[in-house]
Amino acid sequence: MFEIVFLGTSASAPSIQRGLPAQVVMHREHRFLIDCGEGTQRQILQSGLGFKRLDKILITHAHLDHILGLAGLLSTFARWETIDRLEIWAGSAALARIRDLLFGVVLRGARPPMTIELCELEPGVVLEDEDFALHAFPVNHRGQGTFGFLFEEKPRRPFIVERAEALNVPAGPLRRELVAGRAVQVADGRTIHPDDVLGPLTAGTRLVHVGDCGRTDDLLEVCHRADGLVIEATYLEVEAEMARQFAHLTAHQAACLAQEAGVRQLLLTHISRRYREREILDEAKEIFANTTVARDFDHFQIVRSK
Repeated sequence: MFEIVFLGTSASAPSIQRGLPAQVVMHREHRFLIDCGEGTQRQILQSGLGFKRLDKILITHAHLDHILGLAGLLSTFARWETIDRLEIWAGSAALARIRDLLFGVVLRGARPPMTIELCELEPGVVLEDEDFALHAFPVNHRGQGTFGFLFEEKPRRPFIVERAEALNVPAGPLRRELVAGRAVQVADGRTIHPDDVLGPLTAGTRLVHVGDCGRTDDLLEVCHRADGLVIEATYLEVEAEMARQFAHLTAHQAACLAQEAGVRQLLLTHISRRYREREILDEAKEIFANTTVARDFDHFQIVRSK
């Protein structure tokens, strides 16, 4: 399971109801801030998430409405010393701007309050552990170095408690060994193998996050049967030509991607203040029923579809 909290859902400029782009994705002990628009640190506080363990930031691209909040965030870290290490992952163009912003404007020769690592994104695996992997993939938008992110739990074999109890395998370390794929010996000398208590291999939860985006045909594979798709819907179809000129999507286009890729849940964000939320939602739902237009501070759990 993944959780996502929307901190800012507006496009380009904030509105009264919506802040600039930022979301937090959580999986067990991991927390990832995706984009950091102006005012994100206040949104983090107001959401109740706080700054604890918020040490990995993923930036979709170099545009200012997605990175300016990093200055205030670093300034707060400098004053309160909340964390010891900060990783910022972005494409090369975004990293160049971020370096200027943080080291040229905020710090200006001062010593950083923590270790700051600016990590250049490339398509492929960004991070993985025994439970899940984070992948970056290229997205078509204005300029080079725009990325989307796939959060994917690794396939696993579910532990069947009833089988373990029938075989008198006690709860505790022996069951953990079996889950890890290792045979164990129980008190009466019998050897219990993982196949005795584990079910068939099942795929894990998949959450796809796409920020600013100008086309969808190259996203079908990565979005295929995703349990959750977060993607922009900046325009309505009536202004599709303007969307094309500025390399953004309409709600109709986002919904068509969700429908064609067979995703389970569509979460729309990056909403222009020129439209009412209901207009965006109605246009998308004509194509894909399980659509939500995210609002600031909305919290969703993304689970594997059965």
